[in-house]
Amino acid sequence: MRPPSILAVLVAHLAVLSSISFGGFPTVLPDVRAFVVLSQGWMTDTDFTHIFAMAQAIPGPNMILMMGLVGWKIWGISGALAAATATFAPPCAIYFAAFRLWDRFREARWQRSVRAGLAPVTVGLVMASGIVMARAADTGWAAVTLSVGAAVVLLTTRLSPIWLVVAGGALGGLGLL
Repeated sequence: MRPPSILAVLVAHLAVLSSISFGGFPTVLPDVRAFVVLSQGWMTDTDFTHIFAMAQAIPGPNMILMMGLVGWKIWGISGALAAATATFAPPCAIYFAAFRLWDRFREARWQRSVRAGLAPVTVGLVMASGIVMARAADTGWAAVTLSVGAAVVLLTTRLSPIWLVVAGGALGGLGLL
């Protein structure tokens, strides 16, 4: 087992990130990856992308689940519970307070400007997360080809993304990736 200070560092980092994540926790996923993989070396890119894939495949609050799995990998069951709590508790408190203020000033003109500004920021952060995860997962030419192909299909057709997930899972299951 690693020292308790590692768990405290992880929880503090996740609490800060969850507090500033406009558009949900996926917007800060690149920073989580940089922290646990590159900065601290607690897991590999492969571990991180496998955890991400598992969390995406399971219904429910997948980013809370993902951070729970990251915590588990780093510090066991206590790490899982602490990391999951650090992912949802701070934003819940902030959202509750912000909603009360937002509702109180619902007629203010500045609200329209804030809403208009947050939309493009959120879209950009989500796109950045997708790019970081694709780069971390693309460990060979087959994976790069699959990522580029999936992006092209999603951008040029109306095919449901679930079919691409199934196809990627089948290729991975057959050992072709």
